[in-house]
Amino acid sequence: MNPYQKNIRLVLLFCCIFSYAQAQSGFRVVPLGVKGGMDESNLSAYMVAATGSNDYICLDAGTLHAGIQQAINKGAFKVPLSTVLRQYIKGYFISHAHLDHLAGMIINSPEDSNKNIYGLPYCLDIIKEKYFSWKSWANFADEGEAPLLKKYHYTPLTPGTPTAIAQTTMSVQAFPLSHSAPYQSTAFLVNHQQQYLLYLGDTGADTIEHSDKLQLLWQAVAPLVKSQQLKAIFIEVSFPDEQPAKQLFGHLTPALLMQEMKTLGSLSGTDALKGLPVVITHIKPSGNNETAICRQLAQQNHLQLKLIFPEQGKALTF
Repeated sequence: MNPYQKNIRLVLLFCCIFSYAQAQSGFRVVPLGVKGGMDESNLSAYMVAATGSNDYICLDAGTLHAGIQQAINKGAFKVPLSTVLRQYIKGYFISHAHLDHLAGMIINSPEDSNKNIYGLPYCLDIIKEKYFSWKSWANFADEGEAPLLKKYHYTPLTPGTPTAIAQTTMSVQAFPLSHSAPYQSTAFLVNHQQQYLLYLGDTGADTIEHSDKLQLLWQAVAPLVKSQQLKAIFIEVSFPDEQPAKQLFGHLTPALLMQEMKTLGSLSGTDALKGLPVVITHIKPSGNNETAICRQLAQQNHLQLKLIFPEQGKALTF
């Protein structure tokens, strides 16, 4: 083999390796629960892993057991339910301590394995004081009221500071959100090999909440949108546009979501938003809310976002 042929082979090998690495980057998401209320078997919970890995985190944990069973039924997992719960899920990221975002974790704790619970300190304090307290449930954590069963370890996050996620190759940054002020929620920005996924817990719009929390979040992620490193945004739309502002209780409508997306577009450039996957979470399933929300979002999608309505148990890739 002459030097020229050898160089060609090296270039081709490098291209193959690079293409394989690119194919392996990104995320696999399995929604365990997608709704915002009423049906206790389908509440906010999203398992996220780097592509090709079974080392998942769970973004919120409103529903676990029923959601994992649905995922198995739909072919997202080929292993027993207990394997997914005990081995695949490496930690919980709780956006805020409302029951529809953590009830599954509490109820399934007797059958779970040792792992971390991540969150902003205000959220972890509520879990510690109100749930794993022996007054409402056995204390499966390693802090709080004795006796401590020490199954879960509280891992407080510092806003904006990257934190490595134990037993995975991912890291996360947390950003505070306003959820019917003065109450807080959290957005989690997950990073794997400089590819990102953004998940927002419940949040109101800045204009309604008289807050700058979403503005600060959009400023942080706009460069990732512009560089196409942000693979998806998971964000709630709980009510249709007909819902009165005084009855939003820290949630979004289609019009308010699109208003926030315009703010993001003003920072990243609107062209960068075209085709960006935006996964709509936490729809309140009362009446014809779902039909109205889907219709209103489609009508107002002037930014040409890729709107996705997740299905419980059906895997998504980004």
